[in-house]
Amino acid sequence: MSEIEIRPASADRFADAEHALTGGGDGASCWCQWWMLTNKEFSAATREEKRELLRSDLTHERASALIAYVDGEAAGWVKVSPRPDQPRLARTRAFQESPEPFEDGSVWAVTCFVVRREHRGAGLSSRLLAAAVDHARRHGARVVEGYPVDAGATKTSSNELFHGALSTFLDAGFSEVARPKPARPIVTLTVD
Repeated sequence: MSEIEIRPASADRFADAEHALTGGGDGASCWCQWWMLTNKEFSAATREEKRELLRSDLTHERASALIAYVDGEAAGWVKVSPRPDQPRLARTRAFQESPEPFEDGSVWAVTCFVVRREHRGAGLSSRLLAAAVDHARRHGARVVEGYPVDAGATKTSSNELFHGALSTFLDAGFSEVARPKPARPIVTLTVD
């Protein structure tokens, strides 16, 4: 049985963050900057610039992401931080249906999952989500919000699941509070 550990992403774990993000999907081109930049900024930034923005993000005292390790190898990633720290959320029309005020820093958002191909199908996303909720709670979150994909409502590629799967959030106790698009619900979990 594999040993799974989940640790905060930090500057000294940058190589592990790179490994986790480059094992499939868009992680190697996005560098978990999608929710951090405007459309114009994201389009203008090169991969290397996005990579360096991630490196800078990892220097903050409070981690904004977690890395999952399977038998010591970086195998997965989850982005979790206060919503105001992820400015694209406020600019995304569909997510404006959230019942929580955007500027409330006690509302944390889980916005990105990456699991390396060789570790998919083993429940790592569920473990990452549980750790993200715990991380948010320990840092003062009142509510944790997610914007997953309802794979039962539309044909979904594994690449589109970087938002997380609705079933993973529901299994973790989240409740659907809005559905701005047929396959894109907003889910929340009260943690205080």
